[in-house]
Amino acid sequence: MGKAKTERRLKTNEAQAVARTIRVSPQKLNLVAALIRGKKVDKALAELEFSRKRIAVTVKKTLESAIANAENNHDLDVDSLVVAEAFVGKSIVMKRFHARGRGRSSRIEKPFAHLTIVVREMEAKEEAA
Repeated sequence: MGKAKTERRLKTNEAQAVARTIRVSPQKLNLVAALIRGKKVDKALAELEFSRKRIAVTVKKTLESAIANAENNHDLDVDSLVVAEAFVGKSIVMKRFHARGRGRSSRIEKPFAHLTIVVREMEAKEEAA
């Protein structure tokens, strides 16, 4: 018997990839995600390739994974893909303590983040607009 199959959250012309527990603050990751939002995937990959931010390597891997998912799992045309969404979520925060002067200590927070990239296949008339 079992439970019924859940409906697909995304539309038929979309694919996504998720990178979880990335060791960077969500604020810094969002700066890199903002670079690629709304761009064609080839332009977005070039932008990430030459970015000087450390986390751009992980964002590029996630974008490549989303492109591969679109091509292999959903039979979408890679040349007409656009980064529809790139959003960042908060994950865990590791708490550490740092010894300070006069017997005191201060708290160090080491945040983690999640990254979700959704690519969408655009028709020829939508690309021109």
